[in-house]
Amino acid sequence: MRYVSMTAHDIGRNLATEQYLMNNKDFGEPLVLFYYEKPCIIVGRNQNTLEEINQKYVEEHNITVTRRLSGGGAVYQDLGNLCFSFVLDSNSEQFGDFKSFVQPIVDALHDMGAKSVEVSGRNDILVDGKKFSGNAMYTKNGKTFSHGTLMLDVDQDVIADALNVPEDKIASKGIKSVRSRVTNLKPYLAPEYQNITVPEFRDKLLKELFHVDSLDEIKDKEYVVTPDEQKEIDKIYEQYYNNWDWVYGTSPEFTVKKRQHFDSGTIDARILVEQGKISTIKFFGDFFGPKDVSELADKMKGIRYDRENLEKVLDDVDISQYFMGITKDELVDLLA
Repeated sequence: MRYVSMTAHDIGRNLATEQYLMNNKDFGEPLVLFYYEKPCIIVGRNQNTLEEINQKYVEEHNITVTRRLSGGGAVYQDLGNLCFSFVLDSNSEQFGDFKSFVQPIVDALHDMGAKSVEVSGRNDILVDGKKFSGNAMYTKNGKTFSHGTLMLDVDQDVIADALNVPEDKIASKGIKSVRSRVTNLKPYLAPEYQNITVPEFRDKLLKELFHVDSLDEIKDKEYVVTPDEQKEIDKIYEQYYNNWDWVYGTSPEFTVKKRQHFDSGTIDARILVEQGKISTIKFFGDFFGPKDVSELADKMKGIRYDRENLEKVLDDVDISQYFMGITKDELVDLLA
């Protein structure tokens, strides 16, 4: 087995590295990757991004959002989470057999004192019946990667806010995440590991996986990406993980209902979103205004469905002509 310890703390660049190594390198033996990153949300390949995240909270807290190649549900990560990925020939393990892939990690955690850790259900790892690891898998051209999270010391308050979609009545055909009771792993480790940091945790797992006492013993097993390879990885990053069309535009068609009562009347907006852009929008309610709201709706057709583009299209519009007593900011807050 070979290994890579990624140095970037950007989820997009780490996923791009994983994708590049899977598609372009053949070490003749399995590869394990470890990486961790700044606050981010990663949605599954078949999910509706906006249906999974609290967009307003995400924007206010500078949380990166991206989409991965593999299926499964949305996950929140921060610098208290360690990701791992096993890359190997697709005929080495049956696709979907998560237990076989993650068993080496489970064994290592048992050795670190977390005796109640077990693989459960389709793709989760639990400790005392609570989830601390979700896993997903992807295969292409004879190669498979199985990657997962290890919540060592994640800010769980943020998870509840960032992945808690407000009651906007979004309806789509996207694969929805199943919200589970989650916990951090650190309290379940042996006393000597209670103050362990994420880099120390990664190194400990590497030693357990390779059955060595020091990483010096496996220096020849580490792979470091070359500058030329990094250029190719950067291209993948821009094509996928830093690309609005990939992150939001590939979401399935969905509808949104937004309704709010203001002192001057109630607005009930129905929005159809296709490929991340507003296809149609209709306004209902008991509001007043000298102009027909269908004119305003026409201005919004075709724009990206996010706060920035709603603000931009309404920037030179006198909202009071359509909704008396309601400001542009109030309308954007309702729709975004």
